[in-house]
Amino acid sequence: MPFPDSFTTARLVAERLTRDHFDEVLRMHRDPEVMASLGGIRDEQQTETYFVKNLKHWDEYGFGLWIVRQRREDEIAGRAVLRHLIVDGVDEIEVGYAFYAAYWGRGLATELAIACVAFGKNELGWSTIVGVTSPTNFKSQRVLQKAGLAYEREFMHEGHVASLFRTT
Repeated sequence: MPFPDSFTTARLVAERLTRDHFDEVLRMHRDPEVMASLGGIRDEQQTETYFVKNLKHWDEYGFGLWIVRQRREDEIAGRAVLRHLIVDGVDEIEVGYAFYAAYWGRGLATELAIACVAFGKNELGWSTIVGVTSPTNFKSQRVLQKAGLAYEREFMHEGHVASLFRTT
């Protein structure tokens, strides 16, 4: 059973990534605060490559990247992801999230990560889910810990040292 095209948490609504979301993803990729811990600002071509990869993931696996809003608001707050990720040659399932700075510090990333991890484990039966963050991004590390992941090790990810967390 694939993850639903949309889902809600107590405060959030997430909808499946579609071609209509390109401008929003580009806006996120151009935002220096959003991208500070995600590899830096991406240009339009880099965003197109990222976007196509994530649309293809939905087509192949039935889950992937969601665009997220707060309930009862039209403004986009961020994004969530459950997707395949190759870590040192092993196919893993990654949980991820990114929010605009105006939404930081409210526990929204934790709420989203908990929902994604729970569905992956309880409904889809994945035995393990990983999270990847910068070794210095302590706020994101705390989100992963609150979602039930524990630090495992450092590894090279997209040419940079990253911290790998895994469900316990």
